[in-house]
Amino acid sequence: MNRLLNPDGPVMAFITKIVYCVYLNILWFLCSLPIVTAGASTTALFYVTLKMVHNEEGSLTKSFFRAFKENFRQSTIVWLILLVLGIFLALDGYVFYHMRFDSVIWTLGAAVFALVLAAYAIVLMYIFPLMSRFDNTIFAMFRNSLMIGMRFLFCTVLMAAIYFFMAVVIINVFTPAVIFGEGLCAYLCSCLLSNILLMLEEKSREAETGNESTEE
Repeated sequence: MNRLLNPDGPVMAFITKIVYCVYLNILWFLCSLPIVTAGASTTALFYVTLKMVHNEEGSLTKSFFRAFKENFRQSTIVWLILLVLGIFLALDGYVFYHMRFDSVIWTLGAAVFALVLAAYAIVLMYIFPLMSRFDNTIFAMFRNSLMIGMRFLFCTVLMAAIYFFMAVVIINVFTPAVIFGEGLCAYLCSCLLSNILLMLEEKSREAETGNESTEE
């Protein structure tokens, strides 16, 4: 029993992470309420959860709002672009669904739509974690999100499964699970992404070192 209640033990560490996820989910939700700030809020969330993976989060509140402030401009622009694209895709999906008929043109159109939708989902899952760790142009963020998501396809599928499972649980099984929501999903995805992002950071440092050597 004492081992289970040990503050440094795995059980208490697990409970602490869950409590952190709930707290971060509340912060994320409140900071996303104006809708236009959802991008900055999501970037800040991933900034903290990626640090949580290595137990480097420090003060959750300070880390969250510091990342929120530092990434606000770019994250907001990216989010508004994604929001507009998402609305456009939703309208297209509605049209395709209600105007379906047996023809080669419709089949090809539906196939193209499915590919675009998959690309959109990949970017949506990867771009905010990338913005929380890297400085780059908006175009590069979109491009890199898609390329990384396609390269690490197994990780992409697992991340999609996490979000899908959480949505099913909240909608069909246990609605109060919404208290975990995006906070828990972001942490679980961060566990999957952590090593990938570390590898990308190492390659980025090597490239910068190589460029400096060339210039000299």
